[in-house]
Amino acid sequence: MRLVLASNNAKKLIELQALFAGLPVELVSQGALRIAEADEPHGTFVENALAKARHAARHAHGAAIADDSGLCVDALGGEPGVVSAHYAPLEGNGGDDREAHRRRQDAANTALLLQRMLHASDRRARFVSTLVALRHAQDPEPLIASGRWELELMRQPRGSGGFGYDPVVWVPTHGCSVAELDAGTKNAISHRALAAQQMRTLMREVWRLG
Repeated sequence: MRLVLASNNAKKLIELQALFAGLPVELVSQGALRIAEADEPHGTFVENALAKARHAARHAHGAAIADDSGLCVDALGGEPGVVSAHYAPLEGNGGDDREAHRRRQDAANTALLLQRMLHASDRRARFVSTLVALRHAQDPEPLIASGRWELELMRQPRGSGGFGYDPVVWVPTHGCSVAELDAGTKNAISHRALAAQQMRTLMREVWRLG
């Protein structure tokens, strides 16, 4: 079964391909099918994930899955939340390709977050991932799975792995930043891993996969 990922984030695709390994699905990015990214106008992860999945399914004429995820910081009332990927304003693309532009955006987002949290004593935060899968664009029974990963916000970046806010988020259970985790460990304990575990169960039970 081909399952179109409603994202052009290459690192997210790699993570989800690993997390869905063993299921009879071929996960491909919407970019590989020349499907443009959908608008994300909503205030919650689940609404945005559903909108992105419907957009991809409609243009791919088949099944699609979307992940809407972000970092929620308690001291900021849940910010950056659904705007995590575009938290900081970034002018133009500087002639960057897609991945170079994403790296610049990640750096700007992280800098803004650390600046806003400079004097905050409450460093509690969590990564949230909501996955929505559809058999087709008009599927009345979307599969919805969510994962929450309880973490703490650091004051300085550490590590070079992962993407997004990973270098500035501390994993208390492992004594390191998310960016210092190896891929296997991250894919076992992350918010996306928790959501994917739920989604795998739903796909087996409802879609009869695997």
